[in-house]
Amino acid sequence: MQKIDETYTELPYYGIRRMTAELINQGYTVNHKRVARLMRQMGLEAVYPKPNLSKNVHQHPIYPYLLCGVVAGHPNHIWGTDITYIRMKQGFLYLVAFLDWYSRYVLSWRLSTVLTTDFVLAAAGDALTIGIPAITNSDQGVQFTSNEYLSLWNPETTQISMDGRGRAMDNIFTERLWRSVKYEEVYLKNYDSVLDAKDGLTRYFDTYNTRRLHQALNYRTPAEVYFERRNGS
Repeated sequence: MQKIDETYTELPYYGIRRMTAELINQGYTVNHKRVARLMRQMGLEAVYPKPNLSKNVHQHPIYPYLLCGVVAGHPNHIWGTDITYIRMKQGFLYLVAFLDWYSRYVLSWRLSTVLTTDFVLAAAGDALTIGIPAITNSDQGVQFTSNEYLSLWNPETTQISMDGRGRAMDNIFTERLWRSVKYEEVYLKNYDSVLDAKDGLTRYFDTYNTRRLHQALNYRTPAEVYFERRNGS
């Protein structure tokens, strides 16, 4: 699972068969059925297309992708959210975050030991205490198509956008965030416990928001850009 995570972070467009081939080339004894099971367990099911993609097996509404050709023009214009896998010395966790696309500011994040909807709802609630987006984008995972999640967004103020199935790059800024989190924090650590992971990620996201300079932001921090423009400066 750690090797799948590392490969996916580098090559998020890999499906089951290419991921299986990659692992075999690196000396792992696996087949595509095992890789598919592990990717589902890690919450990576949406990264590859599957048969009958037009069917909504969870009986929840699927929203169109609204961001083709759209560029975020101000804070709270577009938020992106996603779930990723966080490895520990023993076991693993799931991390969800809400990201402002214009400023790259991480509005909220939560960890969970299980891939349920509760921690996503909590993170969304945290983000909504800071601002309200014009558009919120996610994948089509069950956490983001649940009635509880969809009901958080006021249709008078926020449009809901969803990635196409198997199109990881529709949420490109969140994918870039995951690369930064993995290479600058997670892969450098070997968390002993959930508390250890939470402490490490708390420090990382504080640094990411308030100290880490971004070239795309003219070498300013996400917090500077988010709160400056949001306050009308």
